[in-house]
Amino acid sequence: MSVIKKQKIFLPNLGVNASKWAVISGSEFKWDKEFWQTVENYVSSSPSTLNMILPDINLTNDNKEKIKKINDTMVDYFMNRVVIDRNVNMVLTCRSTPWHRDRLGLVFTVDLDDYDYHEEGKGLIKNIKPTIIEKVAPRMEIRKNAILETSHIVLLYDDRERNLAGDLYNNRANLQKLYDFNLNMGGGHLSGYQIKDVDDVIRQFDRLGSEEYAKKYYNSDRPLLFIVGDGNHSLSVAKAHWERLKKTLSPELLQNHPARYALVEAVSIYDPGVEFKGIHKIIKNVNIRRFIKGIKKLTHRHFKRNEKKVFTMQRLFVEGKEIQIKMPYDSLIATKKVQEYIDNYLENELEMTIDYTPSFDRVKDECTKDTKSIGIIIEGFDKSKIFEYVLKYNFLPRKTFELFRPIEKRYNYEVHKIKLI
Repeated sequence: MSVIKKQKIFLPNLGVNASKWAVISGSEFKWDKEFWQTVENYVSSSPSTLNMILPDINLTNDNKEKIKKINDTMVDYFMNRVVIDRNVNMVLTCRSTPWHRDRLGLVFTVDLDDYDYHEEGKGLIKNIKPTIIEKVAPRMEIRKNAILETSHIVLLYDDRERNLAGDLYNNRANLQKLYDFNLNMGGGHLSGYQIKDVDDVIRQFDRLGSEEYAKKYYNSDRPLLFIVGDGNHSLSVAKAHWERLKKTLSPELLQNHPARYALVEAVSIYDPGVEFKGIHKIIKNVNIRRFIKGIKKLTHRHFKRNEKKVFTMQRLFVEGKEIQIKMPYDSLIATKKVQEYIDNYLENELEMTIDYTPSFDRVKDECTKDTKSIGIIIEGFDKSKIFEYVLKYNFLPRKTFELFRPIEKRYNYEVHKIKLI
């Protein structure tokens, strides 16, 4: 059985202002009150997915009124045909941003029985970072009474043998355009095309999630089709809700209940808009010599146990200059080892703090001015290795990579009905 399921994807009615309908919900804007006030002012009283989500900035201890309003809005949008069925099961998206001309995606629904957000989860969909349960609870309250879902979830897939979305996009003259508009808040432009031959696309994805593919490219007996690039908490909420609901359903409903499926956008790891930019670290109030000595011990410990001579260079920025330490691992393993070392070091140094930034210039500036700070430079990596790494180690090293810049994240647009009404 395929991970991808043909479910109805609802779209806003043609009379709805698409630029006001689509909104972002990235956690990076959690503390930015001005951002959300600007969004609210722009949307005003127009129909919008803003009224169907609970942004992180609104995660408080008492969300009962907000949650009720969200659920009531979903009913209103559905019953009054703000969102409508246009006989769509899959959408090809093209997203331009200030940094990338085209990022191609495919919007469809996936089977939540193939997803497990725990570290040792064996499904065909896997997280690359841990789920924080505290973030799941408030959104569970929304979903248990929700009739609709919109989604900012992005799944990544490895289509090294064939450019799946690219081939479809090159043939877009034969596809029906569903929408084409500018995104608010400087998010760029979004267009979408209806995929008619959904079964053929599903067959191609089934190939990527096969044991044969895993053996050929990942040296693994375990198949893996998708890793969660963004929105892992939203997908975990959908999963947790389904696990709770399925206990109450008949065998027939277990097979076809719409809550079994979650709306996602899938993007190839080889798409130019998927960068895996390194998130650098600034360690403050640290004994620099002792800290560096400890990192160098990682090399000595390795060669006492293992003679494999695979190296990467760990870049540090100290006292106004860059130094490099040879690490006996590939870049992902080296990053993981260094992060583990930092975490252990933090436990014993109460005054030491750590900050994260994608800006090398900020690392350089702060570690030049402050002689008690050290910068850890995190490099990008070979994207073709990411599935192999996740199969072997489960999660990427914590707080080390940025998949999209905040405003490049997926905007909520398409809608999926998750309740039988």
